[in-house]
Amino acid sequence: MKNILLLTALSVSVASFLVSATTKEEDQYAYIDTPVKEQPSDLLDDDSDGVINARDLCTTTPEGSELDNDGCEYFIDSAQTLGLRILFTNNSYFINPVFKTQISNMASFLDEFPETSIELQGFASKVGQADKNLILSENRANAVRSELLKNGVEENRVTIVGFGDTVLDEKGSDEFSHAMNRKVVATVIGYKGEVKKEWTIFTKIGK
Repeated sequence: MKNILLLTALSVSVASFLVSATTKEEDQYAYIDTPVKEQPSDLLDDDSDGVINARDLCTTTPEGSELDNDGCEYFIDSAQTLGLRILFTNNSYFINPVFKTQISNMASFLDEFPETSIELQGFASKVGQADKNLILSENRANAVRSELLKNGVEENRVTIVGFGDTVLDEKGSDEFSHAMNRKVVATVIGYKGEVKKEWTIFTKIGK
């Protein structure tokens, strides 16, 4: 019986010690309120792409396109190439009207791909003096440049270079070879962005 009373008294003493130990001033902690999450005020999704306006950096994404974390569509670059080849008569830089369509098409191409520019390369046949052929090749390139500018192409997007008779496609000395070497040529490559479509259960997978 004495042992029971002794154990009871000891338990009460320990409990009292623990209560007093946990209520000391140095063991008290300041109460911290539960953080409140800031909710964006604009929860609308104007382009219906699943990204709210508050987070959407591209608010006009095409319907069904695959998106990145900022709500912008992915693009696939597909290269398109357009060439220009204009022939001239001997000792002339007059552009035959038959080539005006080529120039017009090139102007439209440059308008469609505003990030591109073009270098017009002028050439001459191996007839006459080399120094005069160099000037002639530059005049031919400048003539084509002028026509492009008339079709709305900006000046800073068109440069010219004359090679004279130093570069010949046709090595012969006949009239056909000379005619093929009196020319202005150019090639432009543009990249048109195609939207990458979002995968759905109806998407076909290549075999």
